[in-house]
Amino acid sequence: MSRIKEVLVPDIGEFDAVEIIEVLVKSGDTVAVEDPLITMESDKASMDVPSPFAGTVKDLKIKAGDKVSQNDLLLTLKVEESTQDSAETTEKAIPESSPSTSATSLTAPQNTAETASVKAESVSSESSPAERVRRPPPVVMPVEQKDFLRAHASPSIRKFARELGVDLSHVHGSGRKQRITKDDVQEFVKQALGGIASGNAASSGTGIPEMPEIDFSKFGPVEILPLSRIKKKTGINLHRSWLNLPIVTHHDEADITELEYFRKSLKDEAAKQGVRVTALAFLLKASAVAIRKHPNFNSSLTVDRENLVLKKYLHIGVAVDTPDGLVVPVIRDVEHKGLLELAKELGELGERARTKKLKSSDLQGGCFSISSLGGIGGTAFTPLVNAPEVAILGVTRSRMMPVWNGKEFLPRLMLPLDLTYDHRVIDGAQAARFMVDLCNILGDLRRMSL
Repeated sequence: MSRIKEVLVPDIGEFDAVEIIEVLVKSGDTVAVEDPLITMESDKASMDVPSPFAGTVKDLKIKAGDKVSQNDLLLTLKVEESTQDSAETTEKAIPESSPSTSATSLTAPQNTAETASVKAESVSSESSPAERVRRPPPVVMPVEQKDFLRAHASPSIRKFARELGVDLSHVHGSGRKQRITKDDVQEFVKQALGGIASGNAASSGTGIPEMPEIDFSKFGPVEILPLSRIKKKTGINLHRSWLNLPIVTHHDEADITELEYFRKSLKDEAAKQGVRVTALAFLLKASAVAIRKHPNFNSSLTVDRENLVLKKYLHIGVAVDTPDGLVVPVIRDVEHKGLLELAKELGELGERARTKKLKSSDLQGGCFSISSLGGIGGTAFTPLVNAPEVAILGVTRSRMMPVWNGKEFLPRLMLPLDLTYDHRVIDGAQAARFMVDLCNILGDLRRMSL
């Protein structure tokens, strides 16, 4: 016997009229308990709404772009009676030691430390003396309610975190769309017990004192402009990279005189396909060829920093300047694409980035990044590595310069390049060889076929 169950927007804390940016299911799909149904995004956070029941999607009542609030109807599910009975039995079996008793509640605890302490004492009293000696003390930390609410995790994971006294705002999610999983919470606890800092810059263990708060209005008129969501998130990621990665920047110049002649010769052919070919397409292709020769540049360190993960695919992120801040969409399988195809994809990704139409998948999976300021200016800069990548290529404006060929000075178009790398993975000699090969490829495009 089956029943039709309504799925409503759960308690989403302080948020109201939150936009649905993605609908993850369609009519006829079969879902399990905790499977994500939709993704909502406010100006502060994004979150998935998990399914409270197992069943089959019958009618969708919403679509991407709609705005919803707590208790709004999302969809209806056809639920088998036995499944529902099982779910109800499971709910009854859960002890009510948590401040929240709803399976879909997103409300943070008010006294997490007390809850974790009581739980630790209860477990300790039931254990043998030997077990009590071996078991480490519980991890208890202050939980900021607003940050807890914004954490990207399911209700069951929130309950699990509350029981351990873990502040989810400090946990990095490894699941779909950076969703926090049970393994992420457990790993965070292990690192905390081992004295290894994890999470954001405030908990990175550097001991760096905070900047003092200054009332600038004492010195004259001021205006407060809130940072965009993109800038806030980018700032956290870049700060984390700056504190955790020993970075070095290698500077060089590539002679792109012949490349520029060839690029201009493609103008008419590219226009017929509705494509604009820029030097960035050549940089993507040349970087792919150079990385194939230097595989360490397409790698990442494991979390324990004991091993290197060498990737057998090559996706390159390209920094795009948007009104709301910098985003880095990813172009996949660069080594298998031609120049015109790369140029077309660059144009499409750039347009989607500027019109806020990028999907979450467009921003994931990067192996190496390129940040180009050539359209603006500059002679050199230090781009920051987009961890867990190990290198990023910076590009500034090309300029005509006199170059000595052994007999005379000739005018050549030179392109400044800046390679920033993680010194734990790449040493100076490797970086220099990579740049020499990259400059040679850009100077003679025939080398792309070698």
